[in-house]
Amino acid sequence: MKVMSNKKLFTEFPPVSTEQWEEVITKDLKGADYDKKLVWKTAEGVAVRPYYRAENLQSVKHLGAAVGEFPYVRGAKNHNSWLVRQTYCACTDEKKANAQALDGLMKGVNSLGFCFEGKSTDLDLDALLKGIYLDAVEVNLVGCTCNGSGGSVGKAAELTQKLTAYAKKTGAKLDEVVASIDADPLRELTTKGLLAADAFDRLKDAVVAAAELKRLRNVGVSGAAIHNAGGTAVQELAFALSMGNEYLAQLTDRGLAVDEVARRLKFTFAVGAGYFIEIAKIRAARMLWANIVSAYKPEKSCAAQMKIHAVTSAWNQTAYDAYVNMLRGTTEAMSAAVAGVDSLEVLRFDKAFKKPSEFSNRIARNTQILLKEEAHFDQVVDPAAGSYYIETLTQSIAEEAWKLFKQVEEKGGYVAAFKAGFIQEQVKASAQKHDKNIATRREILLGTNQFPNFNETLDEEVRSAVAPDKDRKAACSCGCGGDDKPTQVGEPLKPYRGAQAFEELRLTTERSGKRPQAFMLTFGNLAMCRARAQFASNFFAVAGFKVTDNNCFASVDEGANAALAASADIVVACSSDDEYAEGVPAIAAKLGGKGILVVAGDPACKEELQSKGISHFISVRSNVLETLREYQKELL
Repeated sequence: MKVMSNKKLFTEFPPVSTEQWEEVITKDLKGADYDKKLVWKTAEGVAVRPYYRAENLQSVKHLGAAVGEFPYVRGAKNHNSWLVRQTYCACTDEKKANAQALDGLMKGVNSLGFCFEGKSTDLDLDALLKGIYLDAVEVNLVGCTCNGSGGSVGKAAELTQKLTAYAKKTGAKLDEVVASIDADPLRELTTKGLLAADAFDRLKDAVVAAAELKRLRNVGVSGAAIHNAGGTAVQELAFALSMGNEYLAQLTDRGLAVDEVARRLKFTFAVGAGYFIEIAKIRAARMLWANIVSAYKPEKSCAAQMKIHAVTSAWNQTAYDAYVNMLRGTTEAMSAAVAGVDSLEVLRFDKAFKKPSEFSNRIARNTQILLKEEAHFDQVVDPAAGSYYIETLTQSIAEEAWKLFKQVEEKGGYVAAFKAGFIQEQVKASAQKHDKNIATRREILLGTNQFPNFNETLDEEVRSAVAPDKDRKAACSCGCGGDDKPTQVGEPLKPYRGAQAFEELRLTTERSGKRPQAFMLTFGNLAMCRARAQFASNFFAVAGFKVTDNNCFASVDEGANAALAASADIVVACSSDDEYAEGVPAIAAKLGGKGILVVAGDPACKEELQSKGISHFISVRSNVLETLREYQKELL
């Protein structure tokens, strides 16, 4: 057998120092500001450099711990397999939900979620769990936000007792039953502004009731509620940690041991579009939670291990060009898998506007199964470990989240901070920034605010789901509705999707019965007129306007005559800056006020054109949403 040599490869190439790299970069910048040109500032406030080297790891404090070692940044498992979850609605028909669940189990699901808004102790477990072995499959009773008095935790103890009794009756090995009950009064506080006076007393009862099911997690912590209201990854992490700490403090104050409380908590995080940021967020979450729990001095170190369920982002989903949601869900699932979550649910691509179908459920399931069976994401534990970029990003996310967590604690904890409006203020500011970035296309939602399907229309069912009547009854995540009304103690954070404003814009056009025509009057420099015509075509198609593109007219007169013949509502001048000074006034004169004349670009002669009555310009600096709303007001 040949012995492998320890000789380093490429020794003939001398190493290049950071100073040498920086010298070349500075030279190539030709005096431009390094930070403005090359350093990216994320929504979380983290500065991301253009490259990272081994020396960047010198300041990273969490390195050195192996998998399964405190602070668990690399996870607690000696494998990277995760549970594939799918959720079924058990609100009105337990038998139907059971049939769907059994079908899912035959097709790769090994973690079942049952949404039961409006039900608790009257949930028929015999019908719901028939043929499902509790000691072989994870069962999660989720979405319990409408359980009468006591809110999401009102009947959690009774439901825990009921699940325990069912496990005994069916002969399940109690120590091997892996399940969760989503009792989470702080999620209800976050999303509804409601908190029952005895919520934490009832939560204590639920924890006590779980004594015989050692692997039952019946206290939920929803970071996803922050994400889906427009919060950043740092806010989601910081506020989820604060919620978890609130539960630890409240329940230990009521006499429970921290070990007993900590092992009943399950965190749910959304996974957004920032691929590396989401990986870093989940790794940082384990590390920070371990430090929080350790401060309570648990008897066993395993109490500090965070149990994480991840769900792909509902905030990112779109109704237009909806199949793109499959791609979004795939990259988000990849982030969760690389980060080493315990379970994962990929949302159906049409969840925002349709009830579940076999097709949408199958695609959601198979997204995860493909990552396991074909891409082998489950074969390597913490594959991000040692990456200069991700390790540095993990520390940066952790530091920013810890600062925000401490701010919440200084205000008295999550409940006090929420009642004071601090949580809402932080998340709303981020949501507004997101909204502005989407409106100006600094953030792209493919098929919605950029590169839309020009001729797509939504059917009435989808329209109603995307933009429902204002008096329509609020519904739970599965669409069944609810009626819980504990005490109102704060302004709730409202979940929404980033695409909603643009979807409403386009629906306004569809519902008007009109479809204004935007005519591309291309002339002069071929490369410039085609580039600007493509930009302007996408710009107006976002609002559902009819777009008439043209290659390049031989002259301004020819183009203007064609626009008049087409009875265009909007005529977009598309050419180079140099040709606008003479060409645009000539077009205006030829049109004679018929149609709105728009100039594509922000030319140097803009002021000169404005002095001649040309007032409409669109460019990459435009607020696309507000601009198109103005055209709608004028044309619809």
